[in-house]
Amino acid sequence: MRHSFPRAAALSLALLGSTALISPPAHAADTSSLDATKAVEKNYTPVPDFSGLVKNVSPAVVSVDVHLKLNQTSDDGSGNGGGNGPQGLPPGFPQIPGMPFGFGGPQQQQPVEAKGSGFVIDPSGIIVTNNHVVKDARTVTVTMSDGNTYPAKVLGTDPKTDLAVLKIIAPHPLPFVELGDSSSVVPGEWVIAMGNPFGLDGTVTAGIVSALGRDIGDGPYDKFIQIDAPINEGNSGGPLFDQKGEVIGVNTAILSLSGGSVGIGFAIPSNTIKRITTQLIASGKVVRGYLGVAAQEISPQMAAALGLPTDNPAKDGALIAAISPGSPAEHAGLKAGDVITAVNGLVVTNPGDLAADIANVDPQAKADISYLRNGKPQDVGVAVTTMPANPDAAFQQNGGGGGQSAQPAQGPLGLTLAPLTPDARNQLNLPNNATGAVITAVVQNSPADVAGLQPGDLLVGVGATDVNSPTDAVNAIASARKAGTGAVALRIVRQGQALFVGIDLTGKDPSQNSQSQDGSNGP
Repeated sequence: MRHSFPRAAALSLALLGSTALISPPAHAADTSSLDATKAVEKNYTPVPDFSGLVKNVSPAVVSVDVHLKLNQTSDDGSGNGGGNGPQGLPPGFPQIPGMPFGFGGPQQQQPVEAKGSGFVIDPSGIIVTNNHVVKDARTVTVTMSDGNTYPAKVLGTDPKTDLAVLKIIAPHPLPFVELGDSSSVVPGEWVIAMGNPFGLDGTVTAGIVSALGRDIGDGPYDKFIQIDAPINEGNSGGPLFDQKGEVIGVNTAILSLSGGSVGIGFAIPSNTIKRITTQLIASGKVVRGYLGVAAQEISPQMAAALGLPTDNPAKDGALIAAISPGSPAEHAGLKAGDVITAVNGLVVTNPGDLAADIANVDPQAKADISYLRNGKPQDVGVAVTTMPANPDAAFQQNGGGGGQSAQPAQGPLGLTLAPLTPDARNQLNLPNNATGAVITAVVQNSPADVAGLQPGDLLVGVGATDVNSPTDAVNAIASARKAGTGAVALRIVRQGQALFVGIDLTGKDPSQNSQSQDGSNGP
């Protein structure tokens, strides 16, 4: 079970006297003498009983045991087995309170076992679990609710959605569960989580849906169902059921300061599971649509500068900060400064929506895109292609053709601009075809400084106007100021990432800018 939003401080829990928690108060009425007639007359509402549902679905819920490969190292080189748990333990494995790992000195590597959960979705032995449960697995074993154990083959994994599909061979058709429609899930409805928390197989917990569409920064396509049904280490990969006994999610992550459930858990929606598992079963990999844009949220300053609605700009679409050369977006005529508001009729409120909607389009299929240009609504059909293995590498910033000024120029926003020379291009690690004006200095407490601009940023555009030199920049900024919107939007490149920065001309602090490339997190 992954922990979202890690914290440095641990939450201390105090044990309370159990009798004080479960004993009725002294003044409570004695209801033992109430017969059935009186109970009906008083119109008592019975507590929900999930026993029938659990009996029907539990045979399809499994435990997943994983022996990890040795000598696995984490991304940061800490040797944590590729995960975020204590050193030498598999991802999500709990640390025993009061027992430090390492025991005072180096140890010889021993085989490490991790446990998770899963569920059968086809009687032939197809099982869904989390990618982080089987990541770096040497062997995988599945244990059914009746105690039978089978070796499992990993058919495919998808780290971007944290899903994996396993296959076991049994001598008979296996009990299975159906995937429901997560689009019909609403906050407040009862849900049941099942799995193998802390190795306690067959555990059932109940709660309600707390919220929908949660982005916890775990991946580019986060749209989790938030629940308050307790889930803990080992629940990863287990099913989340609705009251019809259909799977509406895969329990995946928790928000916790203590390491255990505090009533905030997250599940991958079943509609995502359907789409991803279908591809993994068929080919062992997932193919996603690709548009070729870097997009970001819209701050109030950028909305004012670009002539966009200012009521709730952060929820009014995805602002295109850059277009990948040769991409479907470029072929369709989309430009930096356009704001995408819908894909195939689905409303786009932010870059995350855009990333998910485009990823769900079959490559080579047409995507109908609605967008705003200079505040005016437009539509275009885009022939989406297959997302490349490294979509970020496809972005090469090019502000367009044109000459460069020979002298630095200081702008009215508190910027000092200089030409992009070959030496500057090398220092900033920019491609040879990059053009623009280099920000060499920012006046302290100036509008540019308040907006967060930094020396080394490459200014490539003002609004939708490309900038190829300091002179271009000065003229474009002057034109934008004359428009009288109270803000100006500068398009920059910082450490290889393109984004708009809204500069307020009224003295107010600008909002933070978040940026993505077809859904990837920006700087």
